[in-house]
Amino acid sequence: MAIRILIADDQEGIRAAFRLILDAQPDMTVVAEAADGRAAIETARAIGPDVVLADIRMPGADGIEVARALAGSGIHVVIVTTFGLDEYVDAALRHGASGFVLKRSGPALLVEAVRAAMNGDMLISPQLTVRLLRQRGLPETPSGAPHVVLTQREDEIVAMVAHGRTNAEIAAELCLAPGTVKNHIAAIQRKIEARNRVAIAAWAWATGRAEP
Repeated sequence: MAIRILIADDQEGIRAAFRLILDAQPDMTVVAEAADGRAAIETARAIGPDVVLADIRMPGADGIEVARALAGSGIHVVIVTTFGLDEYVDAALRHGASGFVLKRSGPALLVEAVRAAMNGDMLISPQLTVRLLRQRGLPETPSGAPHVVLTQREDEIVAMVAHGRTNAEIAAELCLAPGTVKNHIAAIQRKIEARNRVAIAAWAWATGRAEP
């Protein structure tokens, strides 16, 4: 079954660009668009998409209000915005958003954020992830011990995750299949008891496996 997506953005050009990117994926289909936050909430409640991509600043209701309104509904809300302010990230995640992606991060990250949300994970743009980890004392550090044994390949991948690289970027740099990278990350999560890739990054910074 294709992932059903609603795009909410007050700029028609942005909606058209996102639709082009997402409809090109074999496992995704855009089922609706909304030009303001209130329409996004009403449309989402009416048709029940799997994922809503919501801009932060929209008429009617902003992206954070969209996330809050749809929290607990089973609909995943991923914020996609130009504005990477810390207070926006905090508010979005506090009110149930399943990801926070900067528009300038590119199409690959947009696609990966949708898939992450559907897998119950959370993807935050690399620039924001590293900044938040550095500024806030490495939150969500998993309980895996610093001396846990990783393979050489897993060590490489951990460092790249800590610097905000996507699965596609890691696969390209290490000449691996994307599925292989995903399997490595799953193995790393089990070993260090991490809930998601943000926790992997926190663990890497906390244990010295990643450096600025």
